[in-house]
Amino acid sequence: MKVSEIKQRLQQVTMLTSPFLQAMETDDRQGVQQAVRQTRRRLLAEQQLQEDFQKRFHYEKQFWEMGQLVAGIDEVGRGPLAGPVVAAAVILPHDFAVLAVNDSKQLSDHKRRKLVPLIKQQAISYSSAVVSSEIIDQLNIYEATRLAMKKAVLGLLPKPNHLLVDAMTIDLPITQTKIIKGDTKSNSIAAASIIAKVTRDDLMIAYDQKFPGYGFAHNDGYGTQAHLTAMNRLGITPIHRRSFAPVKKLLG
Repeated sequence: MKVSEIKQRLQQVTMLTSPFLQAMETDDRQGVQQAVRQTRRRLLAEQQLQEDFQKRFHYEKQFWEMGQLVAGIDEVGRGPLAGPVVAAAVILPHDFAVLAVNDSKQLSDHKRRKLVPLIKQQAISYSSAVVSSEIIDQLNIYEATRLAMKKAVLGLLPKPNHLLVDAMTIDLPITQTKIIKGDTKSNSIAAASIIAKVTRDDLMIAYDQKFPGYGFAHNDGYGTQAHLTAMNRLGITPIHRRSFAPVKKLLG
């Protein structure tokens, strides 16, 4: 076979134990050996991705084995000076197979946006909830976050039997497991983190159009220097959190 034909066929190999791959390891042509090394690196990376993905089902499997329906819950937007806090809840099936799902903070915006429709397509159920800056100011950010999470869970159908929650507990009569850095340890929480992040990003992009000059589409409402300068120059918008120190100081 020509080297070009071998390279093309190696691209279709899906297992390290492939007889064709093993046969090509004895071919002494430099181009073939380079293609073999590339194929082995690709397969090893895919194998590691699959192993890591399965490890992130550790918590889910404990409750699946008891016949329970498990939901993962996460939030985004606790720290910004402007905009809502958003939570999402997701129930994944046992055969969920979107291997790229991981903590949303480890993914690019492009990757997150590609993953959202894949998650929604395979999920048993998903839901998101938005709690405004006004409610944040009334309750405080911690309680507003818990409220967003509660609303997200209540939006799920069918109802889950157990909740996996990223570092918090939710005011609901459902058994829960609080997992520190849960979006890196649970695929269900990671899927929720991706949906919540994209949902909030889209809201902030819309707010950027409504309140130009603050850079909401780029800073997500966080207190960047450019955002703080704009607050001093343009004033406070209706979506700024008046109970947060930099905003409160400017108002006072």
